[in-house]
Amino acid sequence: MKILKFGGASVKDAEGVKNLEKVLKITGTSDVLIIVSAMGKTTNALEEVIDHYYHSKHKLQSSIQAVKKYHNAILLDLFENESEPVFEVVSRLFQELTDFFDRNKSPDYNFVYDQTVGYGELVSTTIISHYLNHKGIKNNWLDVRELIKTNTNYRNAKVEWSSTQKNIKTAVSLDKLIVTQGYIASDINNFTTTLGREGSDYSAAIFAFCLNAKSVTVWKDVPGVLNADPRYFENASLLDQLSYEEAIELSYYGASVIHPKTLQPLQRKEIPLYVKSFLNPKQTGTKIAKNLKLSPNIPCYILRKHQVLISVSSLDFSYIVEENISHIFKLLHLHKMKVHLIQNSAISFSVCIENNFDTLEALLLELKAKYKVSVEKGVNVFTLRHHNQQAIDEIEKNKRVLLKQITPKTVQILTLPKKS
Repeated sequence: MKILKFGGASVKDAEGVKNLEKVLKITGTSDVLIIVSAMGKTTNALEEVIDHYYHSKHKLQSSIQAVKKYHNAILLDLFENESEPVFEVVSRLFQELTDFFDRNKSPDYNFVYDQTVGYGELVSTTIISHYLNHKGIKNNWLDVRELIKTNTNYRNAKVEWSSTQKNIKTAVSLDKLIVTQGYIASDINNFTTTLGREGSDYSAAIFAFCLNAKSVTVWKDVPGVLNADPRYFENASLLDQLSYEEAIELSYYGASVIHPKTLQPLQRKEIPLYVKSFLNPKQTGTKIAKNLKLSPNIPCYILRKHQVLISVSSLDFSYIVEENISHIFKLLHLHKMKVHLIQNSAISFSVCIENNFDTLEALLLELKAKYKVSVEKGVNVFTLRHHNQQAIDEIEKNKRVLLKQITPKTVQILTLPKKS
């Protein structure tokens, strides 16, 4: 079996859904399972619905109707007759969402979040499954929540592999194309859970692992994995191939390649992953697999913006030792800080962090109770894999370098704009 995953950008409108059909005609539909994300920016729109539920209840129904209207417009472009059953099925899903808000008693934001955003995937796959059947591509629609089981850690649920594997092997047959959802799952009480960052890609890897798939293909709006984010770097180049390990390294440093949790199940069974363009499906894209050398062997550029560099030193010029470092990391963990780089000397310790949960000031208050602390905000962190001097010089040009770390394969440079 082959697993194909289509992200929200690939099915953001009716033309995207029609293009998905064209891709399937190229790839074939025999022994194929496709996983689809919510359409376009639906997840963002549903997050707004949740915000209105908590803070502006008078706007709740209108925000749900806006999401429904967006999907109805796609339906009207795909189907000539509004009497097609898909219109009623989609309407029922939105009624389920409305009913959830009417009966919900839980104050847990994360629980409410997962019960809400999952409708994006349920609606998108319902539309696509009906459209493909309408066009003669027979398929079975599966509710992934009946297959992938997780714990109750809402918004970042952990997979219960034993029951998941049993469910998938029982439910998935090879006689027809299968359409199901990415990102969502369910807990032991059958409440919807979500799988966290890059959850739809992870869903593809879960199915691949459980079914011993031949391959996984992730369809994106780029030609494959690039050596740099074209939003920040000119002349980004396509990487033809790279190993699981290299992809994990790039992802760790912040590249929008494939999340490590997606790669781990594939690596365990040596299932190759392809990243291809849904705009040009006949192009070869990028292959990620075991023991592949990076090709072409060129520097890979990664940028993390809006970081914070904290430098800590002892108040009495004593050494910063293991006890101090352990205490600092305990505080970083307590305040949910994502650490991207550390460096220490005899009497100082520097750490570059991402203040995702707006807890920086509380962290600094605790650090200053015991240490001398200096802070630089708005720091850019450049990471170069497979660097050369020319690439390093390009990064440092017209910038103030705060810190640099170099290893044989990786260099990280923390910069600020040069002072005028």
